[in-house]
Amino acid sequence: MENSTENNNSKFKKWFKRVGWAGFAFFTIKGLIWLVIFYFGADTLQSCIK
Repeated sequence: MENSTENNNSKFKKWFKRVGWAGFAFFTIKGLIWLVIFYFGADTLQSCIK
């Protein structure tokens, strides 16, 4: 069980070293933008239905 957690942590470190801070920031911002798009899209659709 301990090895599995350590292996997952190692995969994350390997991925993070490969993409770096710029990649991490890019994917975080991209995810937040999609959340905003879905929120306002749902809000707009509800306004159209009423």
